[in-house]
Amino acid sequence: MTLRTITLSTLLASAFVFPVSPSIAQDKYPSRPIEFIVPWGPGGGADILGRKAGKLLEPILKVSLPVINVAGATGQTGLNKMLTGEADGYTISIMTGDTFGTLAGAAPKWALKDIVPLAIMIRTPSAFFVQEGGKIKTWADLEKAAKAGPLKVAITGFNSPDDYTVKYFGKKGLKLVSVPFAKPGERYTAILGGHADVLFEQAGDVKGYLKNKQMRPVIFFAAKRDPMFSDVPASAELGHNIFLPQFRMIIVKAGTPADRIKVLSDALTQVSKSPDYAAYLKEELGDPNSFAAGAGALKFLEGELKALKEHSK
Repeated sequence: MTLRTITLSTLLASAFVFPVSPSIAQDKYPSRPIEFIVPWGPGGGADILGRKAGKLLEPILKVSLPVINVAGATGQTGLNKMLTGEADGYTISIMTGDTFGTLAGAAPKWALKDIVPLAIMIRTPSAFFVQEGGKIKTWADLEKAAKAGPLKVAITGFNSPDDYTVKYFGKKGLKLVSVPFAKPGERYTAILGGHADVLFEQAGDVKGYLKNKQMRPVIFFAAKRDPMFSDVPASAELGHNIFLPQFRMIIVKAGTPADRIKVLSDALTQVSKSPDYAAYLKEELGDPNSFAAGAGALKFLEGELKALKEHSK
């Protein structure tokens, strides 16, 4: 064997040896920015939560959390981006009740076991909204119009809680048709521009339109009336036991190391105790007791999935 051969063999062998530096192996988590996926376009409730939570988490985790909007397929495009990445805690994502609702469909593209819920961050009842000044002013008006002919309902996407609610009333004899809008802004203004007759949404997400008297709620899907909208009936009092509240949570890919999940969950628990978080819930008209982490979050999701499957039949 020649010196050249020996040298080449040695070089080839060493090319596949990657010694791990003790400092790298023992890096404290997190040691670099955490990608924060928002699976919806800018301006909606998920985007607001992502940017608010990211801002509040940064001084706790001492790293940046750049928000990346990945819209499409009722939030499943952004979810897929997270699920196809590494389970290392350096990618987290918002998940809304809309995306979670796809689990109740006939052939879901993902499973609950694929994710770990870090925390439920906000819960708020959904409602049907109509254009202020239009022909439909009350729930009774909407029922009458929907029995006479089809009404288009602006929703987030098919197989979402929005869609299941529309189908529920379809079984009750109301001619409602789901029309999905991927961009939050387009969905909000659909009833103002004549692209839809009804909007399925949460009051916090359209508070500006409510304040400016551009739209009004005609029914809230809840067990009792909202004190802020005391003249608007709750679905339960009308005999409609369909609630499916909107909720938004922060998740990570299953398989992420338990110690890193704990770091993230503990940081969110710390966020939940801050005045800024309380102000966020108030501003978005959310339940002040929205927050749930760990086992509490999982228990809530299991209950929601059961309800979703019942309404998707």
